[in-house]
Amino acid sequence: MGLLFSRMFSSLFGNQEARILVLGLDNAGKTTILYRLQMGEVVSTIPTIGFNVETVQYNNIKFQVWDLGGQTSIRPYWRCYFPNTQAVIYVVDSSDTERIGIAKEEFHSILEEEELKGAVVLIFANKQDLPGALDDAAVTEALELHKIKSRQWAIFKACATKGEGLFEGLDWLSNTLKSGGG
Repeated sequence: MGLLFSRMFSSLFGNQEARILVLGLDNAGKTTILYRLQMGEVVSTIPTIGFNVETVQYNNIKFQVWDLGGQTSIRPYWRCYFPNTQAVIYVVDSSDTERIGIAKEEFHSILEEEELKGAVVLIFANKQDLPGALDDAAVTEALELHKIKSRQWAIFKACATKGEGLFEGLDWLSNTLKSGGG
């Protein structure tokens, strides 16, 4: 799957380099998504303290994915990684309805950052397999995505452990970046 992932990006990005941040609250599924995309399998993860960065290289393409920890104490450091970012993948735990308001606040503060004003945004409404998970329409409403007017964005229902919705979201992201959206 890693090779397939590399080939997919070689055909999509040509010789482009893409820097993508994966952000979201702790326990949203960011690291699971990162490794699911890179290795095509679910790996058991522990909370990310700091960051994971994975580079997928194929021919002359460098696709850099930065997965930043989501704990309250780490979030202020996210902005250190904002420069030169073409896209943000924001991961939401759709079943964590108690913290959806905090997820919204963090999301909108990211959107207000000057260094991310040109970044494309992909939202994964993750953990769709869990009981009580909000669907993409409910997450759209809760995050107030209708307020985003100045950038391209999309939301996809996802289940990182099953791999559902991830490649559909990345197809959108790569097509958007290819067409100059980022």
